[in-house]
Amino acid sequence: MPQLVEGQPVSDFRSDTVTRPTPAMREAMAQAAVGDDVFADDPTVNALEEEVAATFGMEGALFTPSGTMANLIAIMTHCRHGDEVFFEEYSHTYNNEVGSAGAIAGVVSRTFKSDRGRLDPAEIERFARPGDLHQPGTRLLCVEQTHNFHGGRVIPLELLQELREVAQRKGLALHIDGARIFNAVVASGLDPKAYGAVCDSLQLCFSKGLGAPIGSALLGPKDWITEARRMRKRLGGGMRQVGVIAAAAQLALREGPAQLAQDHEHAQQLAQGAAEIPGYLIDPAEVETNILFLRTEAPEHYGALAERLQERGVLAIPLGDLGIRFVTHRDVGPADVERALSGLRELGPRYAQAGGLA
Repeated sequence: MPQLVEGQPVSDFRSDTVTRPTPAMREAMAQAAVGDDVFADDPTVNALEEEVAATFGMEGALFTPSGTMANLIAIMTHCRHGDEVFFEEYSHTYNNEVGSAGAIAGVVSRTFKSDRGRLDPAEIERFARPGDLHQPGTRLLCVEQTHNFHGGRVIPLELLQELREVAQRKGLALHIDGARIFNAVVASGLDPKAYGAVCDSLQLCFSKGLGAPIGSALLGPKDWITEARRMRKRLGGGMRQVGVIAAAAQLALREGPAQLAQDHEHAQQLAQGAAEIPGYLIDPAEVETNILFLRTEAPEHYGALAERLQERGVLAIPLGDLGIRFVTHRDVGPADVERALSGLRELGPRYAQAGGLA
């Protein structure tokens, strides 16, 4: 990718992970009371874990360096080597966590097609199996909320309840990869406890829309979290005076959700503006939270279009046939949306419209 022109403004839509910690977060980090979290005596970490578990009405929580590690710990804690795990075909845990479920947890993965992230409970019931001399037993169903590669789509609570009922009938645990679950909370208007009530474990990221610089949490029953802590140690995730990080995550948990409705509004503004420009293909009604995939009449030029946008100070990620992903967050505002739309208007005739480069 070409370098940005020095001194020009930058509108970074690559991900909501690019946010910078606020001055209040930096101050909290500097002043944090700390201990040794491997010995479970870091007071800031302990307070964060108690607070996030209570937020979702779950018994316990475990602070982890990343959502990828938290998801892997969940798989390792729910499953034994050779067990089967179900994923939606475009799920982040299956596609974008470096094959850790198989390489480290030693599980077998089966993927399912969906209606833009919404799994069919009948298909889960059909393929779940107890295991025998020849076949692996299905032990875990993973559901992503919101769904990244389906454009931040919210999985309805009613569907999660149906999936939970199927999982219980078939002897499966249900894990929610809730990296952006607070976006679902804001978009749905539901209490977070509603989501905690329909799963056996849940992962959430403090470092995405909530704005912390690092960290995630894994939630579940107290005894299960005790075993998950052992799995974190096995993966090298035991941290020492980590209260300096947990302090920022605590502020993110308390203050971050209030920002998310504005992030969703900015995504809508971007989607509506792009829909009016010839050559771009997007339905604003499908943009439910802070992620949108912009497709064009000339998908062969996604990479070139993203490069030309970057030259104009607009950063977004081309992701193959999915299109170019834009993610809104607290560090982009109306001026950034307009900068992106201005670039799209300028570049559309050449890179978005069919035959533009012919």
